Amino acid sequence: MKREKVIQSLISIAVVIAVLAVVNVFLSKFQARIFNLCGIYIILAVSMNLINGFVGLFSLGHAGFMAVGAYTSALLTMSKEMKEMNFFLEPIAPWLLNLNVPFPIAIIIGGLVAALTGFIIGAPVLRLNDDYLAIATLGFSEIIRVIFTNTQSITNGALGLKGLPSIGLTGKPWEAYWWIWGLVIITVVFMLLLINSTYGRAFKAIREDEVAAEAMGINLFKHKMMAFIIGSFFAGVGGALLGHLMGTIDPLLFRYLLTFNIVLIVVLGGIGSITGSVISAIVVTIAMEVLRVLDGTIQIGSLVINGIPGTRMVVFSILLMLVILFYQRGLMGTNEFSFDWFKKIKLPFKTKKAEIS
Repeated sequence: MKREKVIQSLISIAVVIAVLAVVNVFLSKFQARIFNLCGIYIILAVSMNLINGFVGLFSLGHAGFMAVGAYTSALLTMSKEMKEMNFFLEPIAPWLLNLNVPFPIAIIIGGLVAALTGFIIGAPVLRLNDDYLAIATLGFSEIIRVIFTNTQSITNGALGLKGLPSIGLTGKPWEAYWWIWGLVIITVVFMLLLINSTYGRAFKAIREDEVAAEAMGINLFKHKMMAFIIGSFFAGVGGALLGHLMGTIDPLLFRYLLTFNIVLIVVLGGIGSITGSVISAIVVTIAMEVLRVLDGTIQIGSLVINGIPGTRMVVFSILLMLVILFYQRGLMGTNEFSFDWFKKIKLPFKTKKAEIS
């Protein structure tokens, strides 16, 4: 049985890579950018789902960890000349001016610094529960943003950083595509292995009943901290990828609204479902772009309809309400993709065996 699951997992990864290769051929430059954005939101949604969905912690600090990862990676990859161009109001700190590392290392360091920040924040706040934890993590996220706004010689303050290197080692579009989706595959596989391990079962036990979990010998603080640090790490990686994809970052990009967008994706996909987070991240990101046409002028033959700014969000909110009404636990609930689904598919016809008299 275990060997069969390994084979199925390898088949799934191979199919995903093949689909990505085919999709990459037919995408335009704009479509590839949106598709890459889908991948980044998958990483962010899956990492938040680990904290909020599988452990049951109500954390709203994801935007802060994204900011840490984005700024760390940006400062490590930007050239000396680009740093000098950005820091014209106040010179950059001397120890940062000549600091430069390759993109892969910068992404890892960005995630590690975000994880360290998660450890520092998690130590005092993870003893809180429910709404108190949400308020505390949201407050820490805003504190991080305010610190970045006021540290002019390190983060360039409210002006932000512009001219970030493209994703990858050469800066070519195809390289960014494979870097992002390669990290998506790594993130999803890691999360699936973690959730199906003994740690994952401990996470779910804590989510269902903390008192019972503690009575079974599970160290609540240790497991909560572990999930919080891992989630922070991948949030930092996602934030770094987002910054390099956009080419510019500033503190306003990492407001609490960004966290709420990720929460929306997690809830819509299903709290406690990695598959749901993947599907929801793709659907929500693409839908937000498709509905953008509603904000502009629409011409149908000779009929011209003047768009009203904000119509896109109204229609999107209505669609979300309809989905939640019919799928109160999200699109996937707590279910995951399984090859057993194909066994349940009933064919429209059945072959009749010849009767042997």
